[in-house]
Amino acid sequence: MTETARLYGGSLYELASEEQLADTILEQMRQIRTLFRENPDYLRLLGEPSIPKGERLDLIEKAFGSQAERYLVSFIKLLCEKNLLTEYGGCCEEYTRRFNADHNIAEAVVTSAVPLSSKQAEELRAKLEKISGKTISLIQRTDPSIIAGLKVELEGVHLDGTVQGRLAGITRRLNETVV
Repeated sequence: MTETARLYGGSLYELASEEQLADTILEQMRQIRTLFRENPDYLRLLGEPSIPKGERLDLIEKAFGSQAERYLVSFIKLLCEKNLLTEYGGCCEEYTRRFNADHNIAEAVVTSAVPLSSKQAEELRAKLEKISGKTISLIQRTDPSIIAGLKVELEGVHLDGTVQGRLAGITRRLNETVV
């Protein structure tokens, strides 16, 4: 994440907190980030220097003006005016980081071979909340190369409960004992 993204994302978070819109803007930022990811041509269009800035700002207004908080629409327009729309993802990350810190939320990235059932996800979330003492936001990823088990990353700590991870641990211990 760039310093620019930290500055802009943090500033938006401070404003949203003062206006008691932090939850709403967080959700809308995520939705817009998904839209930008799914429509990279639209994002390129908004950054196209051959299109006058006024027209690009009008495109933002038409797309988000009636659906998103005014502060967020103005924020996206500001990024467009300063040719910083490519920093939007980093701004979202900084905003989310600050929101999570203020609300005692930790993100846990869980990787498994197949998607977890809702019951499994809830049980894992409950265990992680008990371990961390924080509310857990669970992000699930799948990786077919993980034959069985789970990998969990929580606040920089990597927990590897996969078969591969366990075998690697056994191999390491065997290599250490065989001198």
